[in-house]
Amino acid sequence: MLTVPQSDSPVAKLSRWSGRSTDTVLSLYVPAFVLATGVGIAIPALPLYAKSFEIDFGMASLVVIVHQLGATVSTVPTGYLIDRVGGRRMALLGPLLAALSSLMMAIAHSFPELLVYRFIEGWAMQMWMLGRLDLITGEGGNRRGTQITGMFSLDAAGRLVGPAIGGFVAAAWGLKAPFVLYAIVAFFAALPSFFFLPTSNRASQPASSRQKDSRAGWATMSEILTWPLIILLIGQFLASMTRGSLFSGTLDLYTVYAYGIGPETLGLLAAVSGALGLPLTWVSGRMMDRFGRRSTIVPGFTLLALAITSLAAAAYARWSFAGYVAAFLAAKLTMSSTSGSMQVVSSDVAPPHARGTFFGLWGLIGQVGLLLSPVFFALVSQYVSYGTAFASLSAMSACTAFIMWRQIRGISMHKVDALVPSPAVAGKG
Repeated sequence: MLTVPQSDSPVAKLSRWSGRSTDTVLSLYVPAFVLATGVGIAIPALPLYAKSFEIDFGMASLVVIVHQLGATVSTVPTGYLIDRVGGRRMALLGPLLAALSSLMMAIAHSFPELLVYRFIEGWAMQMWMLGRLDLITGEGGNRRGTQITGMFSLDAAGRLVGPAIGGFVAAAWGLKAPFVLYAIVAFFAALPSFFFLPTSNRASQPASSRQKDSRAGWATMSEILTWPLIILLIGQFLASMTRGSLFSGTLDLYTVYAYGIGPETLGLLAAVSGALGLPLTWVSGRMMDRFGRRSTIVPGFTLLALAITSLAAAAYARWSFAGYVAAFLAAKLTMSSTSGSMQVVSSDVAPPHARGTFFGLWGLIGQVGLLLSPVFFALVSQYVSYGTAFASLSAMSACTAFIMWRQIRGISMHKVDALVPSPAVAGKG
């Protein structure tokens, strides 16, 4: 049975940051929304901008792939840097690096050059995400679930608003204009954080102490990876595989091919599902903080499995478009209820002596799942059937729910040191 230590727990003493809502809004929620809006501004112009270099569709698709690749490759190095210099610096540097890369995209002279800047942007966004996660874990107290899912919900809101702005800007001032505007927005997203973002405990330590802690984090990784934690990492991979196809646009692609709808209908579906899903993401975090992680995560992935099963049924039985829309919205909404939930779990079990290293590993596994999921779905759809591809995703979601039900029984809003031994404990035996 997992035990929760009561001394020095986040619940025993709330941090100054979690207790001051103004600081949290200005340092966490506002930058999340503003930066996501900037990302969304560039989205409508990106395909056309890539095409302007006179390349084919297959080559143009690299602008999406290299961005994900940059986010994947950066996970472990960013985790290492968090242990060395603290999450605050990563959270500040990420938007600034994104701003610089976007500005360089606007003046790119060749398609390979554009790909380099897209890779850097993906790296920068991962720095922002892991840096924020580190700070919330250290300073968020018993409101970590609310803060993490709130950050995700405002990120989604920004990505809803951004494309409309970007499309107007591109039409009025040309394809390079959205990238310049994105750079300006990303720069301003970082400004509130300079004044309101807390300094993590790790960053306030002497440099020699941080160096020692980071080396210990890497050296003791084999001890960190206890069997219960390995099972949780498997759950993280399955969760990412489940949601990767739904999140990456693969489901939208299926909708176009299976029902032949136009961009207006597809855009309306995306807007409706996104708007309805925002409050679900926010509420799920509050429920996790109030009732425990399992009360939200397990039902969320169970319902997601059922919703994806309905998509499989729609594919097998060739449902009407109206029936498919109902299944589509159910899948999108239940996915929203799980958004950010796995990051909340990672904040609960991250070892204090190697938190950044652990977040890097957790993020790497998640990114690999996000990368592989669309490939898996496409191959199964091509060589078996769409219904089987959906059924496979449903099974992954059900397995995630089962793993979370078994492994997080002892987690509410506390850290569970029984899962991750400290270096002194791990060195014994």
